[in-house]
Amino acid sequence: MPIVINGSTSIPDAEIRFSATRSSGPGGQNVNKVNSRVVLEFDVQLSSALTPYQKRRLVGSLGPRVNKQGILRMQAQRHRSQVVNREELIERFVELLQKGLQPMKYRVPTRVPSRVREKRLKEKKQRTQTKHIRKIPRNFDDT
Repeated sequence: MPIVINGSTSIPDAEIRFSATRSSGPGGQNVNKVNSRVVLEFDVQLSSALTPYQKRRLVGSLGPRVNKQGILRMQAQRHRSQVVNREELIERFVELLQKGLQPMKYRVPTRVPSRVREKRLKEKKQRTQTKHIRKIPRNFDDT
């Protein structure tokens, strides 16, 4: 069953690799004998579910999470159960891809109103006059 990212994008199970290792999290003696940490690996560059634009967006937005080979690697070890860790990992994976594929909001450039510009220049001139008035006059007779 594919993992649905948004209305138009879903990742097939075949493109995601899961592996389990021993966890350093909670569990007492259970930690030493059960592989409860789950690791997810997803090859962004080789994914057939993503368009080239989406791949560029993900690699750009996820930055250090994607290694040089283009593989996104995530892990979960918070819970004692491998199944619960896997579910948490899938949720985080979906959230991460949704966030990475969100369209960027472009800034609409605005003009500075002329009244604001005039006010700023007027305040600068007043400040200059104040400093000029406070200036200590030089005595040329001391030389």
